[in-house]
Amino acid sequence: MPEGRAEPVPLLCQPCRMLQLRRGSPGAPVRPRNDPGQYDDLADQWWAPRGEFAMLAWINAARARLVPPATHPGAVLLDVACGGGLLAPYVAAKGYRHVGVDLSPTAAGTARVHGVEAVRGDALALPLADASADVVVAGELLEHVPDVERAIAEACRVLKPGGRLVLDTVADTWLARFLVVTVGERLPAGPPPRLHDPALFVDRERLRQACARHGIPALRLQGLRPGIPGYLLWLVRRRPDVPMVATRVTAALFQAWGDKR
Repeated sequence: MPEGRAEPVPLLCQPCRMLQLRRGSPGAPVRPRNDPGQYDDLADQWWAPRGEFAMLAWINAARARLVPPATHPGAVLLDVACGGGLLAPYVAAKGYRHVGVDLSPTAAGTARVHGVEAVRGDALALPLADASADVVVAGELLEHVPDVERAIAEACRVLKPGGRLVLDTVADTWLARFLVVTVGERLPAGPPPRLHDPALFVDRERLRQACARHGIPALRLQGLRPGIPGYLLWLVRRRPDVPMVATRVTAALFQAWGDKR
């Protein structure tokens, strides 16, 4: 190369540049897997359309489809692990008082800015009275807690008879470990690196049994994945978001819902 001429910089497509960013951000703290402090580290990412939580917004849109319209004025929707309040725009027209609980103080604060009555609290000891919620939503929570049975017990405790429980989480399978951790943590819009601990992924049959013990005898499950055409268009900035597609395969990301007897 002639003296004084700068070495050419390789031209990368947008997806390639995003992939490079997912491999590590210099100066960011390296935390243990499933450390809740990661949510505070990423507090400015909750509502970034192409940020670290982009797919969470898409999942929230799919989650809201399982929430029925409110049947009476003042009906309460409890959003357990509400994060930055990403569910809010998708349930705003359903007629609920949207109450949120989150362990992260920064997440709860962000949720309040977006119209959620959010408080800091633990999903394993919810700060609500028995039978006080018409709907309980616990999205992307169960794969982060050490005691799934207790989380389900608390969600069902605060749920009124006839009310609906809506969940989405990650199955305890090799496929989920591969898609969510090995691949997902390296893909644009995938979960932030080290956010998940595969040891906490959820056994689907044990989840059904736990729900049955706490008043939800008929838990329905369906798989969930990003639509491939939509994802490719999102990568090249031709779409602002990606529709999530329901599938019959529940071995990775899945939704679950049922009504309390």
